[in-house]
Amino acid sequence: MNRDFLIEPVEEEFFQKPTLQLAQALLGCLLVKETDEGITSGFIVETEGYMGPLDRAAHSFGNRRTKRTEIMFGKAGLVYTYTMHTHCLVNVVSAGIDEPEAVLIRAVEPYTGVELMQRRRPVDKQKNLTNGPGKLTKAMGINKEDYGRLFYEPPLYIAAGYEPEEIAVGPRIGIGGSGEAQDYPWRFWVKDNPYVSR
Repeated sequence: MNRDFLIEPVEEEFFQKPTLQLAQALLGCLLVKETDEGITSGFIVETEGYMGPLDRAAHSFGNRRTKRTEIMFGKAGLVYTYTMHTHCLVNVVSAGIDEPEAVLIRAVEPYTGVELMQRRRPVDKQKNLTNGPGKLTKAMGINKEDYGRLFYEPPLYIAAGYEPEEIAVGPRIGIGGSGEAQDYPWRFWVKDNPYVSR
């Protein structure tokens, strides 16, 4: 796997894909966060697509428009962060304006700034550092203040990475109570990557 590349934000056009295609295209890309403490980055190895008004598991199901979900109605490539059970989760807004869809970044494989990540989130095993949506945001310093930023501009952005050899597909995780939506195969991950959440 060639990982010798320039780390710079992708173009805005990268995000102009149907949500489930974007969820797969993000795999292998680099998620980068710049803070006063330093720069951390990790390869995205797991995502979930949320298909908006018709998806009972989406925050915007039924076109629900609240202060929290407002950003989902914006253009593709915006940052949607929210808190769940004290954890901050980070999503890529997808689809078009007034089409409130998003891709949850569920796990990353640490690349740069690993020592800083470990200070923020001390763990015994490195594979537990960023193998979940709340874990990766804490390790990388991603928080509610990132809400509404653009994923193609610093300080929080997506950069080109590598092409996964094989992408696995299955149902999303942790969305009980969403009826048939909990069975939709809208979770994607880099097969056999140790940083996938489960």
